[in-house]
Amino acid sequence: MKVCVIPARGGSKRIPRKNIKHFCGQPIIAYPIQAALASGLFDHVVVSTDDDEIAKIALQYGAAVPFKRPIGLADDYTATAPVLLHALEWFEHQALNVAEIICLYPTTPFLTAQLLQTAYQTWKESRAEYCFSVSEYPSAPQRAMLRDPQGKMSSLYPQFDLIRTQDLMPTFFDVGQFYFCEAVSFKTDPNLHSPKALGYELPKLLAIDIDTPDDWRLAELIYQAQAMANLSTNEPVSQPVNESAL
Repeated sequence: MKVCVIPARGGSKRIPRKNIKHFCGQPIIAYPIQAALASGLFDHVVVSTDDDEIAKIALQYGAAVPFKRPIGLADDYTATAPVLLHALEWFEHQALNVAEIICLYPTTPFLTAQLLQTAYQTWKESRAEYCFSVSEYPSAPQRAMLRDPQGKMSSLYPQFDLIRTQDLMPTFFDVGQFYFCEAVSFKTDPNLHSPKALGYELPKLLAIDIDTPDDWRLAELIYQAQAMANLSTNEPVSQPVNESAL
């Protein structure tokens, strides 16, 4: 059985009620729910939440909310792995055998069914235990700099000062869009950032981590621009836009 879990707690601070804030016409959590359901990859699409309003909206968009997340797994310091393990244990307590557990983050409006299908197929062909989305750093982190209280600059890695950026090894970061996991491996070692994982590269325009109001505004602008470009070429918009408020 393949279970997709979308973790969405209610207590976001930098963007209040972030996981159900409207993004280009519908609650942002609707996008990964719709992409997961349309992909046909998963036996269950579940939202793990401590919040009744989030649960209600998740149900309206077709996800299941079979349990309420414990308060101890819904504070500002809770990592994703314990939330996924809680969901995995819940299914196992129902005598259901979970072979794969997949995590989609709730603030991922650029996820599409096709992207998930392609990434999933690439993962399965690789035979890696894990797979998650990555993108190349827009600027070489080897050339990072530090600034002291007086504003003076120094290199964090001075050994790279005289090397051209195009000659430096490309580096990648975790985009935070999706995580595919073999359930047995995840229960034993939930550290995905390891050689056990395949990195599925996304274009830089899709690699937006929405954590601040500025991130949100930028993501909306990119989404709207993509929608207009698709309409001008008669291509389908990557996600349906529902203008009706819930």
